[in-house]
Amino acid sequence: MTGTPLRLYLGEHIWQGLTSALRNLGYDALHVVEAKRESLSDEEQLEFATDQGRAVLTYNAKDFAPMAQLWYEAGRDHAGIVLSEETEPGELLRRVKKLLETVSAEEMKNAVRYLQEFK
Repeated sequence: MTGTPLRLYLGEHIWQGLTSALRNLGYDALHVVEAKRESLSDEEQLEFATDQGRAVLTYNAKDFAPMAQLWYEAGRDHAGIVLSEETEPGELLRRVKKLLETVSAEEMKNAVRYLQEFK
């Protein structure tokens, strides 16, 4: 990967231990619970992540995929959205690590990617 390392904002239902596991590997990750932003709307979560320069990692494709389209149509930028199916912690860590090793912050800007790409 060349470019600025990707920084992640982990959604409310993502395994919280992923945050510390990623940090132990040298990555920048922040969990919704840690940021004390639980129960806020998806729009508010994406706005916060954008303000922080973080891509959102979420299991909530149902809401975030259409929101990405709305933001695109409105000309609004975001730092990226990574959609994932629910998976066990070890596999989740492996896939996220592969994502972080291969995709830069610049490549992720305004993009929607599926974590399944990084099996």
